[in-house]
Amino acid sequence: MTTMNATTRQFGQRVRTTLRALTLCAAALAAACANRPVPGNAMPFDQAVDQAVDDLIVQTQKLPAFLAKVESLTQRRIVIDPLLEGASGQQTEVTRVAEQRIVQRMQAQFKQFTVSPFNTTEIGNAQYVLNGTLMRDKDATGGRYRLNLALTEIKSGVVIAQSVARISDATLDTRPTAFFRDSPVNGKDRGVEGYIRTAETQPGQAADALYLERLPTSTVLQEATAAYEAGRMSEALGRYEAAAKRPDGQQLRIYSGMYLTQSQLGRTADAEKTFGTIARLGLETNNLSVKFLFKPGSTDFLGDPKISAAYPMWLRQIARQAAQIDSCVVVTGHTSRTGSESVNERLSLQRAVSVKSRLVTEAPPLAKKLRESGMGFRENIVGTGADDASDALDRRVEFKVVSCEA
Repeated sequence: MTTMNATTRQFGQRVRTTLRALTLCAAALAAACANRPVPGNAMPFDQAVDQAVDDLIVQTQKLPAFLAKVESLTQRRIVIDPLLEGASGQQTEVTRVAEQRIVQRMQAQFKQFTVSPFNTTEIGNAQYVLNGTLMRDKDATGGRYRLNLALTEIKSGVVIAQSVARISDATLDTRPTAFFRDSPVNGKDRGVEGYIRTAETQPGQAADALYLERLPTSTVLQEATAAYEAGRMSEALGRYEAAAKRPDGQQLRIYSGMYLTQSQLGRTADAEKTFGTIARLGLETNNLSVKFLFKPGSTDFLGDPKISAAYPMWLRQIARQAAQIDSCVVVTGHTSRTGSESVNERLSLQRAVSVKSRLVTEAPPLAKKLRESGMGFRENIVGTGADDASDALDRRVEFKVVSCEA
């Protein structure tokens, strides 16, 4: 009995010691958060990225000393989930450059960390995931941007450091990378929103649960996308198909990749079937935003067959999927920020009416279920008015499921 009581007391002492350490940890995280420098004046791109990385790592060094003994912190292996443009959820040329700069800075200045590729092998070995967003600063004019970085401990799901830097540079290349440029729909879903939210989460707070849950599948998706952009279409298709078979593989970005690679490989029937899945999934999640591109100031689609040749098939599949649901669908047109507000309001509505008419031609019963709406440029995502591939999302057509009684 005495031995048992002694053992119990020892166990209790260890528990109390651990609880005190955890309390110190929470206090240190709170203090680090409170004492973090407020982002000051905007600075050149390279300097801003370096500062954001330095701030992020300095915060980890303020954690209690006992954490250095915890296994999750001794190996210090980080994977970097590719940075996104915060408004659109796309990877862009400049987010890719920023990611490369982050890797270079960490390898040069913080050798206590090992930065590993974001792939299916390394995600299982990593203790941390670093993610981040770069987006235009809405509170400033010109080439002003805000960079957010977050470092999350994967096992606990807690953001242990977060940094912000402001950038002033009118020359940044904000064009979407090839996969996002070519994708027929906007793939910004709940998981992508969780990624963006995590990049802005304060230290000591939980990262988005769905974002973390999807990390293993996200690595497969990233491997597939890298193969697509390198022109290895068969490999890319195999990886997209593998991602789609995973329990959390019902994602717009995954099916967009399948559609693109099947199209590139000449598998027309498969591509149409996959686009039908995209339309169904988009309607089911009320998140179907299609990049139909029109001639300037017109309701006619662009004449370039490389861009618009697939549009009749897209319309056919959207009509078929919309016809299978009991609810009604609002077709909403959007325009870029070129021209007056009144002209764009009218043009966006006319484009919505045109798309609605085309859908009814494909499936006449839809005549009673479709509504039209025009938003002009009030809901721009990019907002530059460039009228090129960089702001194609601003000229989208959205399909929202609503009650027919609304």
